[in-house]
Amino acid sequence: MSRFLDAIFVINRWMQNVASIALTFMICLTTADVVLRAFGRPIAGTYEIVAICGGIVIGFTTPITSWMRGHICVDFVVNKLSDRGKNIVNIITRCVGIGLCLMISWYIMKIGTRFLTGGEVSGSLQLPLYPVAYGIACCFFILSVVLFGDILKILGGKYE
Repeated sequence: MSRFLDAIFVINRWMQNVASIALTFMICLTTADVVLRAFGRPIAGTYEIVAICGGIVIGFTTPITSWMRGHICVDFVVNKLSDRGKNIVNIITRCVGIGLCLMISWYIMKIGTRFLTGGEVSGSLQLPLYPVAYGIACCFFILSVVLFGDILKILGGKYE
């Protein structure tokens, strides 16, 4: 179990690094565009590149956020339960989350396939959109694996 959880963490860190690079690129591109606009030379396609990178940042940081439990959790009702009750509620919510994330991943993969077969590209730069859709679908699949890892931690008594 420990090796599986360690592998999930390594994948999450890699995804976080991809998101960090995309976010840094967004900041640099936006800054350069603003500065160059002052000289009458805006960067073409900045809006769509920033939008694509935004999707990458959000998608690729969601699994590590769940892993670190960095999301907002309203648990005042759950805190009143016994440890066994908390574990049952956590396992049920993780199972629902796994099902939801797998459905989202599958649906976004279908969208990516439609983008690929239809030749869907961005408006001005004509960038293909299917790699972004496939990447976000992969992120939701990894999120379901993270939630499964949470269940393993709960059952192993290592869930904080």
